[in-house]
Amino acid sequence: MTRDWWEFKRHKHELFTSQIVLDEIAVGEKAMANLRLKTLAEIPVLDATIEAAELTRKILASGLVPKKADADAAHIALATVHQMDILLTWNFRHIANVEIQARLRRLVKTAGCELPTISTMEEMIGELYEHND
Repeated sequence: MTRDWWEFKRHKHELFTSQIVLDEIAVGEKAMANLRLKTLAEIPVLDATIEAAELTRKILASGLVPKKADADAAHIALATVHQMDILLTWNFRHIANVEIQARLRRLVKTAGCELPTISTMEEMIGELYEHND
């Protein structure tokens, strides 16, 4: 699913990543980690800003994302602060979780921000199969 979307549809989107993602994909079997890193080598990396760090702290302090999942909170904060349209994730536990998203939306609004649309690859892949005429 991810490979299909990456091959056929990624060029229709302006992609960004973060150092958090790069750190995550660098883990694991060395050849596969290197392939993942090579794949994202040309994707711009979002700056880790003071605003993103502050929003990460607010998200963690709210208890919506547990402290042990601070990288997940940082993903959300970076995408929010940098005004990304979509945060694409495979993380169903803390990010692509409808119950958490509704409360996150209210929380980030109090910080003067707007939560990006949080989407899973399953939701994005429909775009591929529905419009691939």
